[in-house]
Amino acid sequence: MSVGDQRRIFSVSDLTRNVRFLLEQNFSNIWVEGEITSSKAHSSGHFYFSLKDESSQLQCVMFRRDNQRLDFELGDGLGVLCFGRISVYSPRGQYQLYVERIEPKGLGLLQLRFEQLKEKLRLEGLFEPERKKPVPFLPARVGVITSLDGAALRDILQVLDRRYSNAHIRIGPCAVQGQSAAPEIVRWLDEFNRHRAAEVLILARGGGSLEDLWPFNEEEVARAIARSEIPVITGIGHETDFTISDFVADLRAPTPSAAAEIVLPRRQDLVAAITDHRGALDRCLRDALDRYAETLEDLKSRRVLRDPLVFFAPHVQRLDEMTKALLAHAVGAIRLRKEKCLGLAGRLEALGPMAVLKRGFGVSVKLPGEKVLSRVAQVRPGDRVRTRLSDGFFTGTVEEVRHYSKGEST
Repeated sequence: MSVGDQRRIFSVSDLTRNVRFLLEQNFSNIWVEGEITSSKAHSSGHFYFSLKDESSQLQCVMFRRDNQRLDFELGDGLGVLCFGRISVYSPRGQYQLYVERIEPKGLGLLQLRFEQLKEKLRLEGLFEPERKKPVPFLPARVGVITSLDGAALRDILQVLDRRYSNAHIRIGPCAVQGQSAAPEIVRWLDEFNRHRAAEVLILARGGGSLEDLWPFNEEEVARAIARSEIPVITGIGHETDFTISDFVADLRAPTPSAAAEIVLPRRQDLVAAITDHRGALDRCLRDALDRYAETLEDLKSRRVLRDPLVFFAPHVQRLDEMTKALLAHAVGAIRLRKEKCLGLAGRLEALGPMAVLKRGFGVSVKLPGEKVLSRVAQVRPGDRVRTRLSDGFFTGTVEEVRHYSKGEST
């Protein structure tokens, strides 16, 4: 280099240090909007990813001390707003955004709404197993609520036709994404229930982003499923996709095709099951008939069945003995009662008025009234009286009346 050469030469480190100073001076405390891609969580706890838009990418790092404050999970495809500073990673001479805070944007807001609604309905008990309705076995009428243009409908119809073509399929055509989708889904759910047009309902659509599947996360759709008297099976998106409708539905299938497989068993499986049951029933019947035949042979060999009267002979003899004893007891009892009655009759007769008359006494009555006379003061001479004796009576006229004084002999 000549003495007059005034070129300023930087080392790589010096240049990197100056660039870092300029970047940190002019691009600190900034917000950057983009979509997360190439995300990776390091074992150290730091999170590395890139932010991209339509034409560019920006390398980012979020250290463990900062990402521990996040209340949601970071992943590819998530639209976010990142707050931090631009600096240079010296070993690679690479500028990058050192992120201190992240807020969800777009799909992040949808995710927040999803979690809030999910918790609200969970607290109301809409996810409880006790309120789930059983799916009928081999329903004759199946309702399908989905888009006419989607692959989900074709897959469902193919599976249903292949498994059991006798079932009657009714379709409720509706949008499955966009603003009109949720009201149309609700209308068809209510319509099927109003007319009892199906025994089971399949609510389905193919895969898509969270934004595409959002109608199935709307509260009005969830409540329409909850009030449905017809069991509802959801087959929404792919196996890893979960919507609010899946939690409320009576049964969740991982895909639309899987939902169709749950609704109807395969004809071949039914035929095989019927054949197995028929064989088992035949075997049970044969075994039962064999047991009854053995029992019958055993009974036939018994004397009581060959000569049934033998069974009654001892009982007839016992009955005769009991009859004889009963008659003897009755005769004795009657004799005792008769003797007792005769004794009482004799006593009554001895105490009766006829016995008194037989001893020479009589009973007089005054005529014409036939009033019994007990004192002489009751009659006067000339009165007519009738006297009763033991063997008859006589009538006469009183000629004399005399009163006995006290102590006078009669």
